[in-house]
Amino acid sequence: MNIEVKESLLPVMESFYTIQGEGFHAGKAAYFIRLGGCDVGCIWCDVKESWDAGIHPQKSVDELVDEASQFPGRLVVITGGEPVMYNLEEITKGLQNAGFKTNIETSGAYPITGSWDWICFSPKKFKAPHESIFPVANELKVIIFNKSDFAFAEKYAGLVNKNCKLLLQPEWDRQDEMLPLIIEYVKQNPKWEISLQTHKFMNVP
Repeated sequence: MNIEVKESLLPVMESFYTIQGEGFHAGKAAYFIRLGGCDVGCIWCDVKESWDAGIHPQKSVDELVDEASQFPGRLVVITGGEPVMYNLEEITKGLQNAGFKTNIETSGAYPITGSWDWICFSPKKFKAPHESIFPVANELKVIIFNKSDFAFAEKYAGLVNKNCKLLLQPEWDRQDEMLPLIIEYVKQNPKWEISLQTHKFMNVP
């Protein structure tokens, strides 16, 4: 179910220039566009205020591209919320025409639209992903909240394409307990790598 919005407008909770803190592109300057609206419902979500699309202002593609262009970085990360609830063809085309690389962070709950330079697929137990994500994901990033999440991660590692990067990331509030387990798991299963939320250590958004 891709949500329709007026013309080329998208509900935007926030947008900001920062350092990508996690995943394969951690450490890079990036402009984030966080779209409002999500029906996945992760209990540990740290941006639950993004869930209701109706409370966030709608912005045009031209406005979003112009705002991103005010900064020197040429990497845009579209996240949420759950961004694949929307048709993202126009926003990605506009950004790429303006010289940006386009990344997305998604649970894959709906079919992906848009033109992407990098797709970060982070599946959630609360809503199954659409199968179309498996052949196109560049990165599988699984949040480890409890021990059963290792089996969940392996399930999706067996479904994504062979070139997909495999990352395990401790849930922030459970990091002290989960990170030691992840370290040992990666040592025993070196196809995986560790992702940390370094932006929280750096105190950047």
